Amino acid sequence: MKYHGLLAYFYKQNTTSYTMTPKFKVVLIGAGSHVFAKKLITDILSYPELRKSTICLMDLDEDRLQLITAFAKKTVSQYGFPTRIESTTDRRTALNGANYVIVSIRVGGHSTRLHDLGIPAKYGVKQAVGDTIGPGGVFYGLRHVPVLLDICHDMDQICPNALLINYTNPMAILNWAMNDYTNIKNVGLCHSVQSTSSDLAKYIQAPYHEISYRVAGINHMAWFLEFKWNNKDAYPLLKERLEDPTLYSNENAHWAGPDNVRVKIFKTFGYFNTESSQHMSEYVPYFRKKESHFENYNLEYAFLHGEEDYQKRLKQEEEMRIFVASPDKVIIDRSDEFAAKIIHSIETGIPSRINGNVKNNGLITNLPRGCSVEVPCLVDKSGIQPTRIGKLPPQCAGLNRTNINVQELAVLASIEKSKTLTKQAILLDPLTSAILSIDETHQMVEELFDAESKYLMDFK
Repeated sequence: MKYHGLLAYFYKQNTTSYTMTPKFKVVLIGAGSHVFAKKLITDILSYPELRKSTICLMDLDEDRLQLITAFAKKTVSQYGFPTRIESTTDRRTALNGANYVIVSIRVGGHSTRLHDLGIPAKYGVKQAVGDTIGPGGVFYGLRHVPVLLDICHDMDQICPNALLINYTNPMAILNWAMNDYTNIKNVGLCHSVQSTSSDLAKYIQAPYHEISYRVAGINHMAWFLEFKWNNKDAYPLLKERLEDPTLYSNENAHWAGPDNVRVKIFKTFGYFNTESSQHMSEYVPYFRKKESHFENYNLEYAFLHGEEDYQKRLKQEEEMRIFVASPDKVIIDRSDEFAAKIIHSIETGIPSRINGNVKNNGLITNLPRGCSVEVPCLVDKSGIQPTRIGKLPPQCAGLNRTNINVQELAVLASIEKSKTLTKQAILLDPLTSAILSIDETHQMVEELFDAESKYLMDFK
């Protein structure tokens, strides 16, 4: 790709001239995922206190790296920010001097995603997203655990005191592996708590700033243990509102798509969970076993939209290329992602609260010690300080444990390069075990290994 006009200018130019030494360095590994990288860059720059910094963008895809670098340099140039923008395809170069390392990568890209979804579908396991547990989530983990551990090992040599902020899925599997096999400080971040709390506020027609909540569990299956409106329990009102299915059961009624699954889980188990209905439907054995379930619960089968999603990403990339080459000004706003908030609190000492994925050192007492849990955390100059929750409601902990079983074996399978442990992990998956026999599961897993042998050639 040859860059031209303003795009070439912004990519090639030196950073804004200034004499001060940057206060800290943020490295974004996987910066070629430009939609997400753009959000993180503008989040950081939205804080005046974070602008005297270095933002280093790293990706193996040089063309995409140039695009996001051009965007970042255009932003700091237009606003005259004293932010140093660097970019490189070399990870170790990027990590030199890093204080914060944000990781958002996808090993194998679009083609492996098609295998993760398409091969299980042949056997009747029609996943919604396939990036958390299940056949897709486990194989996602097998490809990503080695890379995350390599990043940590590089950090141990180059920037051992830096904080790794992980956005890559499968979150729980990756953070569990990093916690058990490296010494690097890390936290896993997701946006499901923020988006679900916004959904719940809309369900009860409450201004978002008037609600409060306490959420804990595991990534993609945490629970609103408390949900309040102006400090009063809002669960009774939510239950009342959700008696009207037109509020949540079709695209026109709900801003985030039909929410039938989460409402059913809420009515059955008593607590609202954090991930979308499409996601939640593949973490339990109740919703994707029969074709009638897909219609009754307004469920999608992601593989059918694979090419459509891929083309959408290409269109977004072209739109960004056009924007960067134009004189249009970048809008600096702040998303609800937690990464920049964490950096801001650590650098300034101004406290904030996030929900982070951390090691369960007794934080949730009825989930296995050592697993990855998602809990409220205080962030300040001292870093990230998780909250001790105690016991989850037993029904919520029970559902979490069915997923943790898969996560534990997937971590071991990744470390030991074991096909046997991989098969055992997927045999414990709630959805797969509701549909397939042991022999069928073995056959499916072998087919996945054959299709993804380029990335998993050392498994035996």
